[in-house]
Amino acid sequence: MAIGFNVETVTCRNLKFQVWDLGGQTSIRPYWRCYYSNTDAVIYVVDSSDRDRMGISKSELVAMLEEEELKKAILVVFANKQDMEQAMTPTEVANSLGLPALKDRKWQIFKTSATKGTGLDEAMDWLVEALKSRQ
Repeated sequence: MAIGFNVETVTCRNLKFQVWDLGGQTSIRPYWRCYYSNTDAVIYVVDSSDRDRMGISKSELVAMLEEEELKKAILVVFANKQDMEQAMTPTEVANSLGLPALKDRKWQIFKTSATKGTGLDEAMDWLVEALKSRQ
């Protein structure tokens, strides 16, 4: 089993996505840029309960969004693990990541729990509409 990179084709509301799941391990982050060309959207998943690593999440996100190939990419943030008692609110996560400062990019943050499946449909619905409104 390969660690970190998986690809799948997903259809959501008649829109076909080629989804690259790029793991967040430190050792493979430098390879993320190999997948940036022709990217229409970035889904950035953040552990809302890990306050200690929010600064690292912010610096990685900022560096990624500065890449030329991602200048026009829509950003969706999953404030994940919302089922955890110590989870930051989506607003706290957005502020910690500096999302309000993103003036030239369409973005949205969603309260999600991958284990419970909550928030995922809403996030994908928003992304589909955001992509369709661009065409």
